[in-house]
Amino acid sequence: MDDIRTRFGKALRQKQTKLGVSQEAFADMCQLDRTYIGGIERGERNVALVNIEKIAKTLRLTIAELFRGV
Repeated sequence: MDDIRTRFGKALRQKQTKLGVSQEAFADMCQLDRTYIGGIERGERNVALVNIEKIAKTLRLTIAELFRGV
């Protein structure tokens, strides 16, 4: 089984794709760097709680909904 960072990254990529925006546009919406978002999607980043909250708000999800399926 993939580690939590990889599973979270895959779930984030799916949700971002469903939103219909590029990685760069999504990063801008989250007020995070594009390379940081890319690192999350590749499972390379251990995401801070404040950034998880930013991502969830951008996707208009609760944190629980963001983690569903992870």
